Amino acid sequence: MNDIKSNSKKVREMCIFAMLAALMFCSKLIMEVLPNIHLLGMFTMVYTVVFRKKALIPIYLYVFVNGLYAGFATWWVPYLYVWAVLWAVTMLIPKNIPKKIAVIVYPIICSLHGFSFGILYAPAQALMFGFDFKQTLAWIAAGFTFDVLHGIGNFVAGFLIIPLSELLEKLNRKLI
Repeated sequence: MNDIKSNSKKVREMCIFAMLAALMFCSKLIMEVLPNIHLLGMFTMVYTVVFRKKALIPIYLYVFVNGLYAGFATWWVPYLYVWAVLWAVTMLIPKNIPKKIAVIVYPIICSLHGFSFGILYAPAQALMFGFDFKQTLAWIAAGFTFDVLHGIGNFVAGFLIIPLSELLEKLNRKLI
């Protein structure tokens, strides 16, 4: 009997994680009309706040689906680690952080990830294209405007982290 409950829980969890990855992917497609403004950082943080280590499952399902959709080209390689950086930073925040502090901390962290996206992306670019340090800095500088938009968009989206994580936590308790 316990095996059936355990397997049922695993199947439910797999379905939930697949839907969460699909939500990330669809939100990205819908928001592609805006330059570097999306909900991916916010979703990464929400999933991490709720599921902790298991948040890597929907995050990397999203990364894989995105690669399937747009092609596993050089742009995709940094996706293998840029979302893990935000996940790791979010994991460092205590699970029981007071809400008054979280309201400030979550949007700031989400925003910093957006502002630093070009810097995080740069090592892979440098390795794949043989950039030296000056070329890498030039590559980062060329994308600075987009990183600013990304950071501002992430800051605004960061205010959704607490209400969405509370909602997801409540739904998760009912489903699993």
